[in-house]
Amino acid sequence: MTGGQLMAAAERRLGPYWSMTRSQVYRELPVLAEMGFVRLGKPGPRSSQPYAITASGKRAFSRWLAESPGRDAIRNPVALRVAFGSQHSGNQLKTLYTGANEYHSEALAMAREQAKEAKKAGDAYGAAALEFAVAYHKAALSWLKVAPAE
Repeated sequence: MTGGQLMAAAERRLGPYWSMTRSQVYRELPVLAEMGFVRLGKPGPRSSQPYAITASGKRAFSRWLAESPGRDAIRNPVALRVAFGSQHSGNQLKTLYTGANEYHSEALAMAREQAKEAKKAGDAYGAAALEFAVAYHKAALSWLKVAPAE
């Protein structure tokens, strides 16, 4: 797959509970190739560069799966701004909360649909990860209901 195809696949599978950027994907692919974890394929149209995972890459992935995941890193930009709520006007907070409500409502609906599809496809593990996203967006919406408005 090319970097763009990998990004699209990762967004579909991981996006509801793991954030990533195109620049991260494109930055890491040459590093992974240099390490021997992926190999470059034949360049495609508009100089697109496909990559394929190597046996070494599969072994490295298996080792990574077996490692301790470490601690969560919570980085919520709305909560960060609310921490400085006394510096906001009431209108700024209202706009902040409205945008966050819209985002989490849409993301919740999408995560629920993806979890339902994963269950139908027999992907119990994918569905379980998506249920985390469902619970996260529900929690964010609940918190937004009680966050101070002024």
